[in-house]
Amino acid sequence: MWSIWGTGLVSGLALIIAIGAQNAFVLRQGIRREHVGVVVALCTVSDAVLILGGTAGIGALVSRFPGALDVLRWGGAAYLAWWAVRSFASALRPSSLAAEAPRSRGSVIATTLALTFLNPHVYLDTVVLLGSLANQHGPDTRWVFAAGAVLGSVVWFSALGYGARVLSGVLDSPRTWRAVDLVIGVVMLALALKLVLG
Repeated sequence: MWSIWGTGLVSGLALIIAIGAQNAFVLRQGIRREHVGVVVALCTVSDAVLILGGTAGIGALVSRFPGALDVLRWGGAAYLAWWAVRSFASALRPSSLAAEAPRSRGSVIATTLALTFLNPHVYLDTVVLLGSLANQHGPDTRWVFAAGAVLGSVVWFSALGYGARVLSGVLDSPRTWRAVDLVIGVVMLALALKLVLG
């Protein structure tokens, strides 16, 4: 039983740790110390819902309707490209953490949800892949695997969001934020291109 749970934990972490739009946003919010709890909670709850949905069999439904993933792919690519442009614009006029205007809770929530649900890779990774892996363990122990994968999300997003606070003092300079914004812009643009090119 523990080995199945551990396999779920490692599988979930392996898929979520790769740098992506969602992780970059969680890191940025953690560094800024702005609505971190909301961002971490939304990301972990969203992952849990998707993983449990995949374990319940929604992955098979998503596989039958590839057109839905195409819509998400193009919408996600457009959103990521917009985010890249925004990051590049911020890099042109960098500021310290104290100088940046705080974002509203509603704006942060909307961005978190968009970066989570407009990315088709989220569905492929959590619903299809983790759901398929969970279901290979049979009807009784698939939920043990899923619990491990969900815990992986909780651990990762909490560590990323709250661990980033440690870096806030080091990163509180316009030069550093220029570099951070440039890296985030490049990552977002690369992810958008990857979505468009398949």
